[in-house]
Amino acid sequence: MRSSAQTPAPPSALSPLVARILPYVHLMRLHRPIGTLLLLWPMLWALWLAAGGLPRLDTLVIFVLGTVVMRSAGCVINDLADRNFDGHVERTRLRPLATGAVTPRAALVLFVSLLALALGLVLFTNRLTLWMAGAGALLAATYPFAKRYTHLAQVHLGVAFGWAVPMAYAAELERLPPLAWLVYCAAILWAIIYDTEYAMVDREDDIKLGLRSTAILFGDADRAIMTALMTLMLCNLLLIGRQAALAWPYYAALAIAAGLFAYQLWLIRARSRDGCFKAFLNNNWVGAVVFAGVAAGLADAGAAPPLH
Repeated sequence: MRSSAQTPAPPSALSPLVARILPYVHLMRLHRPIGTLLLLWPMLWALWLAAGGLPRLDTLVIFVLGTVVMRSAGCVINDLADRNFDGHVERTRLRPLATGAVTPRAALVLFVSLLALALGLVLFTNRLTLWMAGAGALLAATYPFAKRYTHLAQVHLGVAFGWAVPMAYAAELERLPPLAWLVYCAAILWAIIYDTEYAMVDREDDIKLGLRSTAILFGDADRAIMTALMTLMLCNLLLIGRQAALAWPYYAALAIAAGLFAYQLWLIRARSRDGCFKAFLNNNWVGAVVFAGVAAGLADAGAAPPLH
């Protein structure tokens, strides 16, 4: 006799279930992994640097799962906060809360559930990481409201998104060496860069709605400021390489990352929505290249976790 697990459910039975689940999948952005990847790369930089190579498997699994869960939670609370604005923005008008496919109460329950799941993962680490997780949850929950009060919302995002970096060090080493904060600064700068490119897509809509962002703050100087931020991040990464005693593959990776940043500046030259969004998406390659450089640089140098 065939088990029920081996027998495909008829389309008529699957369709209502899919129709009920799909809005929640979209609310958590599980269909768009770019945000998760942008969170994932700095965390992986930090884990590899803290461990001096491949980290412990349990720590790696906890942090990868935690990244997915916290990114989903961030998307839920963001849409909950913006539910009265998203319907007026071209890029966000079809989001589940804006269309009514998901109720605010259901979204709030989902957000709390995701935070609880993230907490459950952190319980398998150590006390320092657990304390830091509370601060990370607060940063993630408050970010969506920042753009109502400050043009530096992208800085807040960087502080929140990059928090996985010191947490990774805490989980791997149970302490926070100076290098952890240097990597954290790189993560913050990078988030400001890619989220400003993202905000440039919505700049006209945000101005009409009275919302704030670095894209609006920078104005006509946006491309010059973005060039400065990219240069500062690359300098930060060079310093990380020196402090961690990374070998030549790391510096080769930084040269490629510099080329990717130059390509992004070319994409945003006309400030078109399409060009700015493509520049934002290109940052996945920046994160991947830097990670490859860290991993190869550590392997080639036979480095151990930095003691300074």
